Amino acid sequence: MITTVIVEDVEFVRNGISAIINGTQGFECVAAFEDAESMIAEIETLAPDVLITDIGLPGMSGIEGMREVKKLLPNQTIVVLTVHEENEKIFEALMAGASGYLPKKTPPADLLKSIKEAHEGGSPMNSEIAGKVIHLLRNYAPSQELEETIALSDRESDILNSIAKGLGYKRIATNLFISMETVRYHIKNIYKKLHVASQSEAVAKAIKQGLI
Repeated sequence: MITTVIVEDVEFVRNGISAIINGTQGFECVAAFEDAESMIAEIETLAPDVLITDIGLPGMSGIEGMREVKKLLPNQTIVVLTVHEENEKIFEALMAGASGYLPKKTPPADLLKSIKEAHEGGSPMNSEIAGKVIHLLRNYAPSQELEETIALSDRESDILNSIAKGLGYKRIATNLFISMETVRYHIKNIYKKLHVASQSEAVAKAIKQGLI
């Protein structure tokens, strides 16, 4: 059972997403909120497998809400479901810790598939958003480059390249003929070497450093 929490300020949209999730075997919406503040007050208790959030919310923005969630639950998987497809919003969301980024026009079947993919360690997004992400990461210029030399093993490079392609842990494990636990072990080492805490940060820094 994949448990989810929804943050969406438009009631009929919120109820519609909840109905899709609760009406599908293997999925459950444990709570739905109209604003980030209400969600943050309960997220630790709910501890869902996947948090689904809009960006344009009343009061605290969805992006700021994600940052607050990551402070409370650093490993929380978050998928953005929004009408906003501007480059700036996409980049901010990924840097705030989003694992996936989907437009609200995403068909129900694809939404459920994306929730499952995110739960398994992937980074779900449609081809248009994925193209924008690669463009953003390759053109992102930090204010200061790290002076240290980062050395990844061949296996770590393979896994990081797979993450950059949006593959989930299960698919990576299958492609590389290793276990999912081994994938998680290498990803922890990658995060430690790159001084990051999320897949999007790892890919962004690796591209900046010319590692992938």
